[in-house]
Amino acid sequence: MRDMTTGSPTGHLWRFALPLLLGNWLQLAYNAVDSIIAGRFIGKEALSAEGIAAPVMNLVILGISGVCIGAGVLMGEAFGARDLPRVRRALGSTLRFGMAFCLIVTALGILLTPQLMGLLSVPEGIFHMTGIYLRITFLGAPFTFLYNALAAGLKAVGDTKTPLRFLAFSAILNALLDLFFLGVLHFGIVCSAVTTVVAEAASAGLAVWYMLRKMRELFPERKDFRRDLPLLRQILAYGGPTALQQMLQPIGKVLIQGQVNALGVDSIAAYNAVTKVDDFACIPAQGISASVSTFMAQNRGAGRKDRLLPGFRAGLRLELFYFVLICSAALLLREQFVRLFLKADDAPAIVSIGADYLGLMAFFYIYPALTNCMQGFFRGMGRMGITIVLTGIQITLRTVSTYILAPRMGIRGIAVACAVGWSCMLIAAAVHYFRVKREVWGKTSGIPV
Repeated sequence: MRDMTTGSPTGHLWRFALPLLLGNWLQLAYNAVDSIIAGRFIGKEALSAEGIAAPVMNLVILGISGVCIGAGVLMGEAFGARDLPRVRRALGSTLRFGMAFCLIVTALGILLTPQLMGLLSVPEGIFHMTGIYLRITFLGAPFTFLYNALAAGLKAVGDTKTPLRFLAFSAILNALLDLFFLGVLHFGIVCSAVTTVVAEAASAGLAVWYMLRKMRELFPERKDFRRDLPLLRQILAYGGPTALQQMLQPIGKVLIQGQVNALGVDSIAAYNAVTKVDDFACIPAQGISASVSTFMAQNRGAGRKDRLLPGFRAGLRLELFYFVLICSAALLLREQFVRLFLKADDAPAIVSIGADYLGLMAFFYIYPALTNCMQGFFRGMGRMGITIVLTGIQITLRTVSTYILAPRMGIRGIAVACAVGWSCMLIAAAVHYFRVKREVWGKTSGIPV
């Protein structure tokens, strides 16, 4: 457990965020390995099929993680107030509601897969392959929720290292299974989907085992799973907006993917490769954002208002440091990143398309670095509604701009569209930040940006 209500904000955030960053990288590697191995051993058709499926599954996964992040803020407040029974009740209610919801989503996803692919305008040549992959990966949703809910409970009390270990195990397991079944035995895309679900189940099982054996004081007792409507409403008040905010991104990406699909298989394959790099740029920044949220929630729960702005400043510094790293890597290694996903005979045209995109997009990663930190501030302050508004602004403008620019500029137009959405989101976030700052601290406090 980590108490963030005393000591250096920068030290707390750095020690809290580093395991989250490593966990995000492992989670992304977990997803990228499937695409790399599928592209290299099966071909660009498999890479394209997984690329089309990715935003659909991300819609489910980010919705799940959004509920867990919001519930984690509530648990962080309870831990800051030294109320462990409330932490257990919040986790128990989250597990009860979330598992039921995930089972429904899984059943509907499997049933409606053909309709989803029709809406995405999936090319006929990869329609069947994409459908098989989607239906199998939907089975992993309950395991993904179980892991995320228990990880949120651990993170709420300052333990980010243990969830990282579980992710490391599942990522390595996924990679080894993929290499054996696809690389050695030359099985097809069905096996790629199955290994993903097996790895997700492994991480969930490890989380349950650890909570029962090592953190029993946090694991809900039978009474904590009972229906508690007032607490559930509070969890949904925190988690619902965060889930919706998380889901807006993949909803927009699903719509954008439909525009990419119209550009042909080479563009689909290139876009799948470069969006994996985008994920490495943007999603770990959300880990820093989560550390800011936890810091804010614990100190709000403890009544330490004097520590909130210093924590926010420290989070901004971490986000900017991360941007410099990822921008440099994307610029220097953009061709090598795209080649990772391809057979040699698939490479030339796809590498050119992908490298052009990354050469432009690298400079735009500054936007999610800043906006993620501001969203962490708003969540930690309990201002969940504004995160939905900000994400809605970003994804709406991004999607509309994509439909205007992609037919004229190819996937480079998608990069420009991202910059349009992110820049408008940043402006709106800054305006609301200063409004919250005046409400909470008045006009005399130092301005951290």
